[in-house]
Amino acid sequence: MITLFLFYRVIKWIFRLLMAFIAISLLWVVAYRFINPPTTALMSSRSSLYDIDCNQSWVDYQSIGNNIKMAVICGEDQRFKEHHGFDFKAIQKAIQHNMSGGKVRGASTISQQTAKNVFLWEGRSWVRKGLEVWFTALIELVWGKERILEVYLNIIEFGPSEELLLKAQTLRAEGSESEKAKIAPVFGIEAASQFYFNTPCNNLTKTQAAKLASILPCPSSCGMNSAFAYKHRLFILRCMRKWGKKLML
Repeated sequence: MITLFLFYRVIKWIFRLLMAFIAISLLWVVAYRFINPPTTALMSSRSSLYDIDCNQSWVDYQSIGNNIKMAVICGEDQRFKEHHGFDFKAIQKAIQHNMSGGKVRGASTISQQTAKNVFLWEGRSWVRKGLEVWFTALIELVWGKERILEVYLNIIEFGPSEELLLKAQTLRAEGSESEKAKIAPVFGIEAASQFYFNTPCNNLTKTQAAKLASILPCPSSCGMNSAFAYKHRLFILRCMRKWGKKLML
């Protein structure tokens, strides 16, 4: 009887904790539907690592140029408008590719990337993946596609390369006040547009937008002029020319 009583007590507390988690996470997601996330775990990590505040300027959805919206959708998630958070065709292809022994390929949608960047911590684990699924479903339900894309474009990392950031960190440690010493991790499309092209994000050309979108898969390890970014940029431009407008929201 005592064992059964304890079992029910444990189940009761687990149920209460689960309900509390659901309520808190839902309120959190609803709040960010109207309030812009002030920071993310990745921003905090980069800021701490390089001992400088991240370079970020928030812009609302209507102030983000169509060229960069199109380039990012073409490069990161071509079924963004169609799916409900998860691209099961891409997941199946990624599983088949990974089982064949090739370089590990992911299949995260823009919605998944937004959820994990805004609400979760860095790293890989089954717990984190499960929470990513939960928050992805919530933002798809509560935010809608425009808000998801707006938040994504404002919190995603755009470099610069780790090598350049380390050089800037060394210059700051030496007391240098040069422009190179002020270089910081770049997050969000407006900061990236100003950093790389000295122009607002709503003025980006298709080529400039494709260049920025091309570094998203590896913003700190491969720069805009890397072989990977160049190849990815050509793919994005082809996609933009052929069916880019059909992919737009």
